[in-house]
Amino acid sequence: MVIQWFPGHMSKARRQVQENLKYVDFVVELVDARLPMSSRNPMLGQIIGEKPRLLVLNKADLADKSEVKKWLDYFEGQGLMTLAINSKEDYTAKRLTVAAKKLMAEKIQRNRDKGIQNKALRTMIVGIPNAGKSTLMNRLAGKKVAQTGNKPGVTKGQQWIRTNPELEILDTPGILWPKFEDELVGLKLALTGAIKDKLLPMDEVTIFGLRYFCENYPEITAKRFRMTDADFELEIPELIMELTQRFGFREDYERFYTLFFKEVRDGKLGTYCLDKVDENGDN
Repeated sequence: MVIQWFPGHMSKARRQVQENLKYVDFVVELVDARLPMSSRNPMLGQIIGEKPRLLVLNKADLADKSEVKKWLDYFEGQGLMTLAINSKEDYTAKRLTVAAKKLMAEKIQRNRDKGIQNKALRTMIVGIPNAGKSTLMNRLAGKKVAQTGNKPGVTKGQQWIRTNPELEILDTPGILWPKFEDELVGLKLALTGAIKDKLLPMDEVTIFGLRYFCENYPEITAKRFRMTDADFELEIPELIMELTQRFGFREDYERFYTLFFKEVRDGKLGTYCLDKVDENGDN
């Protein structure tokens, strides 16, 4: 199944990124640490060309730390400077600034050789919807400058933010690629809220998600949903029926789907990664 989703504002956002590249020194590519490969926009390389890039794995506090470490090593091995952050933490701005100065060390030195001192680096934050750009912008600015929300499509416009004397940031709307050739990528993005819930059937996303958590994080899943050993022997659709009854929802399966989505997105099922480096980064 090929999932098509490329609204007009996405096309406009892509043009805005391309038009504004000339104003920035480097690009911050923001991805979700819970799915570091699936939340990367495969069009981005084509869009930004040869601009230096800092890959930032956001929401690292919600991600499986051991997997995040593997992903950091993987991307560094690909020649990408990579940083894992929780954009809600106070020291995020300093860490990102230090990484930016390291990335742009040669340009900074060239400026110094020309007698140019303390010129702020200019960057652009680019990522798919709901990767946490608005929260990061607010953290970097030290105040609320961008609207936030746990849903895609919150950021609509562009703005320059002077975060400190060393860094200026141009915010952009999230950019999703035109279609998902791989249905699995679509399921992962839907489960974490990167695409609108109505785009994919809730039952399919729940089946995928519950199966993944039962196989990869069985202890926390069993505890959270009061599951027995016998439950793990059930096929996932049967398990959903059983849990729906157990939670008192009778045959209202959509209530269970909604509950499951919320549990996953709020981190109630613990830290996790839906992408695994052991799969050779091909998810």
